[in-house]
Order: sequence, then C-alpha cells, then structure tokens
Amino acid sequence: ISSVLLVTMATAAWYHRDISRVHAEDLLARAGRDGSYLVRDSESVPGAYTTQGVQVNCFRTLEDLILGYQHPHKGLITPLLYPIPRDVDTGDESSGGHVLLLFCSTLMSNLFYMHSKSHETLPMFVDSTAGEVIGLLNEYLFSELPLDIESVLKGATTLSHLKSTLSAACQGLNSEIDLTLSNLETLAKVFDHPSCTLTPTKGPDMEIESLLCKISALVSLLSSLEKKVCLFMLTKPLGAVQVTQTLTASQKCDSFCKLLQLMKTRHSQQSEPDMVSVFVGTWNMGGSPPPRGLQSWATCCGLGHTPDESIALLPHDIYAFGSQENPQGEREWTEHIKATLRSYTHIDFKQVAVQSLWNMRLAVFVKPQLESRVSHVTSGSVKTGLGNTLGNKGAVGVSFLFNGTSFGFVNCHLTSGSEKVLRRNQNFVDILRLLSLGDKQLAAFDISLRFTHLFWCGDLNYRLDLDVQDILKHVSKREFEELMCADQLTQERHRRKAFLNFKEEKITFPPTYRYERGSRDCYLWQKYKTSGVRVNVPSWCDRILWKSYPETHNICTAYGCTDDIFTSDHSPVFATFQVGVTSSPRSKSGAKSWIELEVIEAIVKTSSKARFFIEFHSSCLEEPRRSSENDSQSCDVPRFLKLGWSFKQLPKLLPLLSDMDYLQDQHLLLSVKSCDGFESYGECCVALRSLTGVSEQFETFLSHRGEEMGSIRGRVRIHVPKERRGTRRKIYGETTSASFSKSWPCLHCHFPPSFQSLKVTAFFNSPVGLTLLPLFGFSMTPGLALHCWYLLITSSFGS
Repeated sequence: ISSVLLVTMATAAWYHRDISRVHAEDLLARAGRDGSYLVRDSESVPGAYTTQGVQVNCFRTLEDLILGYQHPHKGLITPLLYPIPRDVDTGDESSGGHVLLLFCSTLMSNLFYMHSKSHETLPMFVDSTAGEVIGLLNEYLFSELPLDIESVLKGATTLSHLKSTLSAACQGLNSEIDLTLSNLETLAKVFDHPSCTLTPTKGPDMEIESLLCKISALVSLLSSLEKKVCLFMLTKPLGAVQVTQTLTASQKCDSFCKLLQLMKTRHSQQSEPDMVSVFVGTWNMGGSPPPRGLQSWATCCGLGHTPDESIALLPHDIYAFGSQENPQGEREWTEHIKATLRSYTHIDFKQVAVQSLWNMRLAVFVKPQLESRVSHVTSGSVKTGLGNTLGNKGAVGVSFLFNGTSFGFVNCHLTSGSEKVLRRNQNFVDILRLLSLGDKQLAAFDISLRFTHLFWCGDLNYRLDLDVQDILKHVSKREFEELMCADQLTQERHRRKAFLNFKEEKITFPPTYRYERGSRDCYLWQKYKTSGVRVNVPSWCDRILWKSYPETHNICTAYGCTDDIFTSDHSPVFATFQVGVTSSPRSKSGAKSWIELEVIEAIVKTSSKARFFIEFHSSCLEEPRRSSENDSQSCDVPRFLKLGWSFKQLPKLLPLLSDMDYLQDQHLLLSVKSCDGFESYGECCVALRSLTGVSEQFETFLSHRGEEMGSIRGRVRIHVPKERRGTRRKIYGETTSASFSKSWPCLHCHFPPSFQSLKVTAFFNSPVGLTLLPLFGFSMTPGLALHCWYLLITSSFGS
C-alpha cells in the first residue's frame, strides 16, 4: 500500500486502529441501523485488519473493500452505507497512533498561519530561529510524515524521521538550556541546594532524551529555588501535618511468627525453599539526586504498616526498586542501591536486571546464594506518552523464573492531572497488552496472566476527588479510610475499570504527594505556572499492587512510606511480601498422569454468531492444546453468548510430570477464541490444587484487555497413579500470626510485657533456637510446644 493510501486510511472516518472487539461491537450497537460499518486492527494477526459485519472476500486494498461493498448486490444484505466515526472524546483515552496523526494534521493546518505571524510578532533575533524550526516542520509534515506512518503500520515502535527533525530543531534550544542551567546551578549554591549534573549523550535519540531530562531538571531547579526564596517570606507553615506511629502487640506477634518461619526455612531439610521474602519499592524522585542513604526505604522504616524493629534489618531474598523522574544513569543508580543494601545487610546482592525508559528505572536484585535459582530473565518497556510514541510516560518491566515459579515486576508512570482518569485507565490497558515479558508461548495472554506472582508499582498519578482543605483536615486526624472513598484508583477498581482483580494492602499512611522539598511538614498543593496557578491536591499517587494465580501463597507484610527522605515532592513507598515458590521440576520414570476435561461451559460478551474453541496453556504441558468447535450455542441474554463443549470436543492433557506434589502447584491458562478470526473473547487461570479429587468443578470469570468478558465453568478429573499421590507439607501457612491465633487464641493476651521488648533478632541463629527446631515441626501438642518455647526464651534471655 502506498504511503498516500496509508495517510488516507489513517484519517478515514471508518478506521479505528487498535480498539478492542468489544468496543467495536458497542459502537455498532450504538449506531443502531443497518449498513453501519467500521475497520479495526486485528488482535490475532499483526498488520491485518478486521471488518465488523462484512463477509469474507478478496480485495487488493482496504479502500477497494470499502468501495466494493458500498454497492448493492455484493453479497451483503445491506451495503456499507454509514461509516462509524471515531469517538470525539477518545483523543485522550485512545492508545493508538492516530492521536499523533491528529496532532500532525492540526499542526499542518496552522503551519502557514504561524509562518505568517512569526514575521509580525517575533523580535528580529528570534525570527530566524523560528523560521528554521517552521521550515523543518514543514519539510517533515509534507515529505517525511507518510514514511513514519508507513513504518508504524508495519510494526515500527519509533518515529525515526520525527526524531531526526526534532533533534535538528532543538540544537539551538540545547545550548540555551545549558547556559541557563549553569547560571541557575550557581545561584542554587547560594541557598545550599543540591544541583543536578547531567551526562552529555550522543545520537538523535539520546539528544532528545537528554534535552527532556535537562528541561525536567530546569523546571525542578526553578521550582526548588522559588520555594527556598518563599521560606524567607512565609510567616507560618501551610497546614503542618504531624503523624505519629504506634507499635501494637499484634506487630510483636507478627514479628515473632516471621522469625519462627525464617528459622524453619534456614534449618529446613529441604534442598529448595518453599517461600521467599520480596521487597518492592517505588519513588518519584522529582528530577533531584537521591540522598546518600536510602536505608529507611529499603528497611521499610517510616509511616504506615511497618515491620517491628526486631526484624526490620533482616535482608529480603528479592528486591525490586522502581523509580520515576530519576536523574541518575542506570549504573550510578544500581550502584547506589547495592551500596545501601550492603551497608546494613553486609551482603553483596546480585543484580538480576535493570530496565529503563527515559528517566524511569526498574532494578531487581537477589541474594547471592539464590542467584543460581533465577533463570529466563526478560525485560521490556512500553511508551504511553503522546499517542504511545513518547517515553515520558509508560512502564518498564522485568520477569524471571525462580525455580518453578514465575515472577513479574512492573514500574510505571501514568498520565498526570486530576481530570485524566480515563487516560490513566487506558495507560494501564496499553501496558497490560503491549509489555513484552515472560514466556513467549503466553504472548496471547496479557501480563496479568503470564506470571504466578505479578507486582505492579509506580507513580500511578490517581488523585483524591476532594477539596484540598478537607483533605488536609482528614490527614491531620489520620482519617485515611474516609479519604480512600475519594481516591480515584479505589473508585476505578470498584467499577472494574482498572487493575481488575489486583490486590492492595490497606493504606495507613498519609498521601505521598505533593510535599514541600526539604521536609515532610506540609503539602505544597499550589503549583505556579506561567499559565496560572495549578492545584495538585495531596494524593496517594505512589502505589504498590499485586496479583497472583489462584490458590498460591502471597501475603503482604508491610506497606508504607518513609518520613525522612526529603529531596523530592514525593515520598518513597515500600511493601514487603512472603511469597510461596515451587521447586524445579524433576522427571521420574513410572506410570503417567493425565488430566481429563469432562465438560466446559462459557458465557462470553459478544453479538457474534461465530463458532469457538478453547486453547489450553500451562508450564506443565509440553505444548498448548486446543479443543474442537463448541457443540452447543445459545443466546438467552442479548449480547451474551452461551457456549458448551462436551467430553468429545475437549482434549486429553498430558502433564510433563506425574507426581501429585508437582501437579498441585500447577495452573491451566484458558483462552476462548473464535474459529473465524482466531481472536480471544476471554482468558482465565484455573488452579489444579483444588481439582485433584475424583471429579471436581471449577468456575471463574473471563477477562480480556483488563476488562471482564464473561464466565467459564467445567468439570475436571485428574488421574494420578497411586504410587505418585504422596504430597509434602509446605513450610508457609504453619507459622503465620493467623494460624497461631487459630491454634492458640490466648496468644496475644498471655505473653508477658518482658516478651514485648525482647530483642529476638539475636535468637535467630542461637543454640537455643537450634534446640527448639524439633518443636517447629509441631510434633508436640500446641500447648506443650508453646510452654517449652516460652520457658526456654525466658530462661536463656531473662526479662
């Protein structure tokens, strides 16, 4: 297809680029008349297109297809009469490149006006520069824009000609910013304010990134200097907020349980761990260099749900640090993190991966003794800024296998602005489907279903829909639950519009944005710009969420923010988790197991009358399997289709290993696809742990592109030879505070005060601890075990 035709198609009213199938069906239903039509990108075949309501035929181009079916008697009941235009208000929410095309067409229409006005209004010394920039833009829009469009439609992820044009246009701006930064850095030293040093970069891509980084540093420096000057003029603080933290007896009990669990893990006879501890952190650094010490962040010291001091310094197995607006390079940042961890753990943590997108970073580390268990490391990034072409907003991700368990970590920076909720939701969906991580065989599934455990952190930028004075009043009284009712992210999750089935620990710390730099005493909710005053209400912009496969172990043990890192207007946020992991599979000879699918029923959201099949994916299968077409189909509810597969239509699944202990930890991923376009109408995850009986039933929901699409249920029988039905009890679940409370309800009230202040960290590897190891297997009665435990502690350490 010629570049002229590509431009014509991209601007055609009927072409909707990459909208979802469900959205397309909604638009057709909303049109409500015969002859309506639209064209969208295929979800199953890259570079292909899908027509809604058009019979299959052969045409040279899409233009020919549309023209051909606009005439009667071409095989359609009604010819194509009414093209459905793109939503007028989707420019901010759409994920496709047509936002860029709209931007360029608007710029093209105003180009001649700008050129004529530049000679009338601009001073003489600016006139030549403006003329050069307009000339470059004119050349790009009329000569090189079609080439970029053609590249994007062929699958390119960058606009090479646009980058070259911007690089040439910004050469003069680079030198001006360098001069301004130099002067401001000199002024900053008067106020003893840390300045940002920038490393020069080369190449058109790096020049643009360097320029944006410089502009960000310039804005940050100007804002900081303004605040420093204002301090001399202010007579009272802007609503100081003081927050106190209290330690409860339940925290001591949790600490006791964690230490007990750690001791069991360390001295276990098992060659591979059942559980690992994971730290996840996120921090928008605001373009300012970090302080020398970040220990409070890495040890979860500050406000909110924090660990007891007796276990705060114990090292975690895996660390994932996400940052946004980070002025440091990858190497400088990772060395800074490793030095922080080394300062209190005395361990040289090994770097698993680091991934960057502009000034976004995600760095993942692991203990040296666990490094050999990490494999299949992948990383990637997604741009969501300006029609998914700029990396000032977007996400970075890292994934890997830990023995037989898959981990995914995502760090994102979503669109800012209180009113941009829909755009943030679309950012999330774009990251879900475009971030390339994990097993390539699972590319048909979004990243929320590719990993046993997925951790998602970042500056999500969701705000509080409440007056700023009401927010400050609630914060001063620590009334966080009342504030959460006005939290946009909480509202969107309840509406099932974003982060479907993700979890987040209860927030018990104050909003982490927007503070005055240099202290945490007050919020600076007014932002002065040349266009006027912008209000940024205090909000929980910085969040950590997670999603795990069903019937797996993942417990959040801390969630809070620091209160002693002041270099940014955001506070660093931390969370820790106890995560169950599985052993690496080991093949054994003998009788084989198999999974028998007896019947499956599904309800999918669609107006289509196509036939469907189910694809089955799992790490326990040698290759994906596929069912036959459904043998029953009905439409009892409008726009919802009920599908059924009997035993004869379903495949027999043969797992790689046949041991019950292995099969209980496995999961099946199901995707319901149409037989005509092979597009997915919904995906789900089913745990085998609860299906190991005689004939068990499963039921769950279907989702696609982060949206709920229907439901699915069925009956499964797992056949395991008798000699392979043995299972091993996992170490997790035995020593949590909940299980203790269940076994010993009087635990919280019967510990003496001396135990509350006991420093049990030293006990971790003590001879007394080793003496108690037999008790950890719970071979004694709970009462006797607890009694011996208490006597040994008090006799060895005293009060």
